[in-house]
Amino acid sequence: MRAIRAIFRRELAGYFVTPVAYVFLVIFLALMGALTFYFGHFYDRGQADLGPFFGLHPWLYGFLVPALAMRLWAEERDSGTIELLLTLPVSTAQAVIGKFLAAWVFTLVALALTFPIWWTVNYLGNPDNGVIVAGYLGSALMAGGFLAIGSFVSALTRSQVVAFVVGFLISFLLLMAGYPLVLDAFRSWAPHALVDAVAALSFQVHFESISRGVVEVRDLIYFVGLIAFFLFANVVVIDMKKGE
Repeated sequence: MRAIRAIFRRELAGYFVTPVAYVFLVIFLALMGALTFYFGHFYDRGQADLGPFFGLHPWLYGFLVPALAMRLWAEERDSGTIELLLTLPVSTAQAVIGKFLAAWVFTLVALALTFPIWWTVNYLGNPDNGVIVAGYLGSALMAGGFLAIGSFVSALTRSQVVAFVVGFLISFLLLMAGYPLVLDAFRSWAPHALVDAVAALSFQVHFESISRGVVEVRDLIYFVGLIAFFLFANVVVIDMKKGE
């Protein structure tokens, strides 16, 4: 834990010594506010809930989180500092977990800064705050899933641009997996069980279930399992590319 904590502190501090953190926070909060109030018709709906707010999270994460994650390993490999990092008394798994946790905590800070909209909806009406808490929980887990994917992709290449594009494409496919646009491509030839399996891979399906206030074990297992799988794949890729 000491090694993970050291990597975590180093990485988290690194976000705030460059403009990356502040640019991400400003863009995230500005887009979240503008889309919620103007495109989500937050006031016009006349309902005391955060449905329009949470409905935007998958799409904003799908675009912004790969941009945040693209530097996690691609920058290290491009600058050559990955060799220095891996010569320290830390294992590859510890380095991967530490960097991932730092990025996740930073994303959670961005999410926490949206608290004024929670205050606003309580000021305007009497929302079910239990559902809102569940929505924030689902959003946090989903952000972790996107970050794990982005970290894995970043480890595959030296180019941050390539890491962003590939990470965005994978994230987009996992978002769309539960929509007819993707499922119809399988229904014409695949058995029903396979179609259901593809639909079950969708971020949107599991997040919507949690954001409605229904925290089911299968949804928690999905996000935790997804994060664990891609972090494990991240470790494997880093070990394979040592010395390259």
